[in-house]
Amino acid sequence: MAVFAIACVGVLIEAFAPRAVRYLAQVTLALAGTVAALVGVVLIGIDHDNGDRLDGTVAAMGAIVVDGPAIFVWGLLLVIAIAGILLFAERRLEGGVSAFAGQAAAVPGSDAEQEAAAHRLDHTEVYPLLMFALAGMMLFAAAADLLAFFVALEVLSLPLYLLTGLARRRRLLSQEAALKYFLLGAFSSGFVIYGIALVYGYSGTMSYAGIHEAIANSADNRPLLLVGLGLISVGLLFKIGAAPFQAWTPDVYQGAPTQVTAFMGAATKVAAFAAMMRLFYVAFGSERWTWVPVLAVIAVVTMVVGALLAIAQTDIKRMLAYSSITHTGFLLTGLIGARASGELADGQISSTQAVLFYLVTYSFMTLGAFAVVSLVRDAGGETTGMARWAGLGKESPLVAGVFALFLLGFAGIPLTAGFAGKWAVFASAMSAGQWQVVVAAVLTSALAAFFYIRVIVVMFFSEPEGDGPTVALPSMATSVTIGFGVLATVILGVLPGPLLDLAAHAGDFIR
Repeated sequence: MAVFAIACVGVLIEAFAPRAVRYLAQVTLALAGTVAALVGVVLIGIDHDNGDRLDGTVAAMGAIVVDGPAIFVWGLLLVIAIAGILLFAERRLEGGVSAFAGQAAAVPGSDAEQEAAAHRLDHTEVYPLLMFALAGMMLFAAAADLLAFFVALEVLSLPLYLLTGLARRRRLLSQEAALKYFLLGAFSSGFVIYGIALVYGYSGTMSYAGIHEAIANSADNRPLLLVGLGLISVGLLFKIGAAPFQAWTPDVYQGAPTQVTAFMGAATKVAAFAAMMRLFYVAFGSERWTWVPVLAVIAVVTMVVGALLAIAQTDIKRMLAYSSITHTGFLLTGLIGARASGELADGQISSTQAVLFYLVTYSFMTLGAFAVVSLVRDAGGETTGMARWAGLGKESPLVAGVFALFLLGFAGIPLTAGFAGKWAVFASAMSAGQWQVVVAAVLTSALAAFFYIRVIVVMFFSEPEGDGPTVALPSMATSVTIGFGVLATVILGVLPGPLLDLAAHAGDFIR
């Protein structure tokens, strides 16, 4: 509610504050409000800590659950949002203005757009849009009934559709990406709401606990349940970018402003997987034998599709998009792992613990990688063609080295956060006997290492084209985000234990 209130205040600033003060007011409000919300989440966690793990409570007449995983994900989403706000606030790279269009309603190349550029207008509506999306993500992760689940899905999605189309440069590409994202998102929402109707028809209730009881105590109308579960899964699989619903991912990642791609790529996956775990573990936990084989197949297909198509890419942002699809498959591998205490021996990692840990490592690497992408430029702005990155190691060894670290983390090289994350989800899947999926994941990891290392070779061992790439000097906002990503990638790779213990301390989902 605090985050939502901040977003509403941001709308009022846009309506009544003079244009000259909006940027500073919006950035200050968004940062201060997000930090205050993070402090609130920490206090809630302390209040729910019973020593062994976090207790849970049901709030809002059963619509929201505040338990350990929800508190963990809330904290992670708020940290990602702080990094996202810092990236949104970057103005040095574009010569004093942000990466967002001065006037979104202007037709690309029109007189109105040229006039907006001449007056150096800045789109400060992006900050309340980010906060609205963040509020939806936090609700999505804690929703305890299908109605709150759907409302949260729409609240987090609509601002992202808008943010995708607000790039200052390459406006047509950005607007095309936004249109594709919106249309496919609308179709997926239609599947979700139809699935919700069928599940309600089966169980007679919207609450996850009620659905669980209906499945456990009734064997009637099973086709209604299975079709409804399948339709809801379509919407979730679209949101996480799993095959065969991944087609939007490369276009949106490439067309959106890179700062939006960084925030969206990290935060959306966190919120969607948190909601997906709660839905499958709590509402459909009694139906595990039905959905686990399906998700196992989807995990393998997603990993293979992402890795194979990434090899053919010549654009850095599209390559990272297909990389994210591959990581979705790895996360699904952890989601189908063992989670019940009776299935785990002492010292083994539960699926909830493994997925939460992987989401942390993936988020920080994603934020850092896209922040670095925003620094490499030419006369037309950002340059993401892989050929244009040739010789970057000679032009700026530090930037190339940092990007290489993130790529090695994505590849799962030992002593990086990516390796620890993959080990956690693979161990969880093995505990559940899903060795076939783990073997496919290991082979896919080896295949994925090729396209990561190829970029490193291009940066350090290829001759530049023409004058070669240039690296813009960022402001402190982007520098802090990159530095934090580097620290997280290294520290979580060398010392993953404390974060794994924190994820274990969060406990499990409650009804």
